[in-house]
Amino acid sequence: MSKRPNIVLVLADDMGFSDLGCYGGEISTPNLDSLARRGARFTQFYNTARCSPSRASLLTGLHPHQTGIGILTNNDLPRGYPGNLNLRCATLAEMLKAAGYATCLSGKWHLASEMHEPNDTWPTRRGFDRFFGTLTGCGSFYTPGTLTRGECDASAEALDPKFFYTDAIASHAAEFVTEQSAAGNPFFLYAAFTAPHWPLHAHPGDIDRYRGRFDEGWDVLREKRMKRLVEEGILTASTAISARDPTQPAWSDTKEKAWQVKRMQAYAAQIERMDRGIGKIIEALKTGGTFENTAFIFLSDNGASPEDLPQFDAEKFMRRTDILPRATRDGLPMRVGNTPDICPGAEDTYSSYGRAWANLSNTPFRFYKRWVHEGGIATPLIVHWPAGGLDCGAILDQPAQLVDIAPTILEVTGASYPLQAIGREIAPLEGCSLLPALKGEILFERPLYWEHTGNAAIRLGRWKLVREEPNGWELYDLAADRTELNDVAPGNPEVVADLRAKWEAWAERIGVIPWEVTLGIYEERGLHPTWAAG
Repeated sequence: MSKRPNIVLVLADDMGFSDLGCYGGEISTPNLDSLARRGARFTQFYNTARCSPSRASLLTGLHPHQTGIGILTNNDLPRGYPGNLNLRCATLAEMLKAAGYATCLSGKWHLASEMHEPNDTWPTRRGFDRFFGTLTGCGSFYTPGTLTRGECDASAEALDPKFFYTDAIASHAAEFVTEQSAAGNPFFLYAAFTAPHWPLHAHPGDIDRYRGRFDEGWDVLREKRMKRLVEEGILTASTAISARDPTQPAWSDTKEKAWQVKRMQAYAAQIERMDRGIGKIIEALKTGGTFENTAFIFLSDNGASPEDLPQFDAEKFMRRTDILPRATRDGLPMRVGNTPDICPGAEDTYSSYGRAWANLSNTPFRFYKRWVHEGGIATPLIVHWPAGGLDCGAILDQPAQLVDIAPTILEVTGASYPLQAIGREIAPLEGCSLLPALKGEILFERPLYWEHTGNAAIRLGRWKLVREEPNGWELYDLAADRTELNDVAPGNPEVVADLRAKWEAWAERIGVIPWEVTLGIYEERGLHPTWAAG
C-alpha cells in the first residue's frame, strides 16, 4: 500500500449492546449499519464497564488501573487512584503523532481530575494537535460545561442558538478530515460523542420520528430484538434471553406509559443524531478521497446505564458549573429528575431513561454499566477498512477487549511501541492486534480481565468467572450460556480455583486497589462512589 492508512476511532457514551440497527435495535442508524455490513462486526468484544476507565484503556492499550484511572476522574490519593492519566502510559495520539500522523480529538476527554488549568493530563499535552470538546464526564447538549478549544475556554461557541453538542463534535471532526485529506497527511481522528449519555437532550423533530416505535413496551421489544440479533448473526439461535430485570414492572403493569415511551424516544433520538454526525465524517472522508484507506472503528464505552436521576444532593447538583447550562447557573429554573411531569428533550430538563429501558438496550443480557457481567461490558465493535483486505460483512465471534484496540491500530499504521520519542518509560501493551482476526485468522486463546468498584471477572475461552461485589464468584460456560443464566461454579471447583488464582495474580501485577480501601475513602468523605457524571 503506497499511503499509510488513516484512523477514525468513534466512541459512543452509555450505549447498550443491541441499540444499533445492525445489532438488532429499532433505532435508525443507517451510517453505522452500512459500515458494519461492508466491514466486520464483533459479537464478543468487551469494554471495561465505565466511562473513564474505558477511555483510558482504549487510548493506551493498558488496563485502566495502570493508567491511574481505576474508577473515575476523582483524586482518591493517597490510598486510591489519582484519577488522572499518568505518565507511565502513552496515548494513541502520542504514538501516532510520533509516527507522523496529524491528530485530533473532537468530543469528550474525561481523563483529567484537574480541569481548571492546562496540565499533563489534558489532551493537548497527550499527543492531540487539536482538541475541541469537553473535559468533564457529561452535561448539557445545548450549553455544555468545560467546552474547550485547544487549551482555551470555548463556551462562547455554544451561544449560537443552533448549537448542539453532538452536531458540533461531528462538524469539528469532519473539518479536520477535510483539511488533512486536502493536505495529504495521514491522520488520526478520535471522535468521542457524549450521546446517548444522560441528560436526554434531543430536538423535537428527532423525538417525533420515533412516534409509535416503542409503544409495545420493553417486554415485547426485548423479544423482538432477540429475534433480530439471531437473524443478524450476532447471537446463535440457542441463546436464551434473560428475564426482565426483576426490579422492573411488566409493561402491562406500567403506569404512565406515554411518558415512559417519551423517555425511550428521546434516547433513540440521541443515537440517531450521533449516527447522522458519523455520516458527516464519512462524507468528508469520501469527498477527500480518503474513505477507502481509512480504518473506521466504532464502539461504546460501557453497557446501557440504569441510573435513575436524581441520585444526588439536588441542591449541590444545581451548583455544578461543569455540567449544567449557564442559564441555570444564572438562576433560571431547571427540571431535574425522572417524573411524569418532565418530558425529556428540552434544554431545561435533566433526565435519564431508567432501568427498564436500559434492560432493553442490553438485550439479551443481565446487568448494566458498572457491572462486569455481560450487560455491563459487552459492546458493539464495528471495523471498516476497504483497502485493508478485511473480510467484507464478517461476523467475528472471537473474544477481545479494549486493550486490543491500540495494538491493532499500531499494526494497521506501522507505528512503533514502545516510543523513544515520548522520552519516558512506558508500560508494555497488555493486548494483541485484532488484524489477524479481521482477515479471517484465529487469535490465540488468552485470558481477559476486568475489575471495577469491586466487580471482577476473568474470561478464558468458554469460561467466565465473575463477581458482583460483595457477593461471591460465579462461573459461566459462555459457549452454552452467553447470557449468564446458569452458574456452574458448584460443579467445577477446579476451574473456579484456577481462574481465581489467575485473576488475583493479574490484579496484583497491574495494581488493582482493593475495593474496600477505596470505598472507605468515599465513606469518609460522605460520598457515594458508584454514581458520578460519567
